[in-house]
Amino acid sequence: AAQRRKALQRVQGGSAHLVVGTHALIQDAVAFHKLGLAIVDEQHRFGVLQRAALRGKSSENPDVLVMTATPIPRTLTMTIYGDLDLSVIDELPPGRKPVKTHWKLPSDRETVYRTVRGLVQEGRQAYVVCAMISESEKMQAQAAEDLYLRLDQNELKGLRLGLLHGQMKTAEKEETMLRFRQGEIDVLVSTVVIEVGVDVPNASIMVVEDANRFGLSQLHQLRGRVGRGSQQSFCVLIGDAKSDDARE
Repeated sequence: AAQRRKALQRVQGGSAHLVVGTHALIQDAVAFHKLGLAIVDEQHRFGVLQRAALRGKSSENPDVLVMTATPIPRTLTMTIYGDLDLSVIDELPPGRKPVKTHWKLPSDRETVYRTVRGLVQEGRQAYVVCAMISESEKMQAQAAEDLYLRLDQNELKGLRLGLLHGQMKTAEKEETMLRFRQGEIDVLVSTVVIEVGVDVPNASIMVVEDANRFGLSQLHQLRGRVGRGSQQSFCVLIGDAKSDDARE
């Protein structure tokens, strides 16, 4: 509380020239001395009204720059009909290769995980992403906890597996990510908590279970966790297709 109070005083008084924060910057308690520029990273995690509230903290209509790899539909609409100018960075950083993306049916799982094992044996690491943490009677989908146990005992037996999800304590999550980053975990079974802010260049394959339960923007964001090194990377989407639209 004391640190927060001191930070708020510096922001309001103008002694802090640059303020870095989370959604907390939008709260009523935060007052800026003279806000001239607002930069919103990963803007798809902010609502249009939240961004407007940040801009409204200045009487001088500050410049606003919003950045994302997966713009939300409302932001796309504003680039066409509203007050947003659009800049596109369409090239990869030097040395990176485009991620090869494949769609597989649930019946292909054995082959998919055989590929994961092969890449791990070559020294690479892998993500396996699930839509849920634990099994549900209402939803037929792979759950992270159950899949972690199954892979550990069957398809990926003998490899070093880790489990990560939002209900774990912060210290547990940080320790797991540190071990994965340091190469002590070969395969990280996770929910969408890895969607942003995770950078492990050695991770070169991602398997998304029940991919039909994710939106296109979310799949695009998840896929961005691989392909961050010089090795060829892959994203495998496992999911049923109920129509020709899904196949397309």
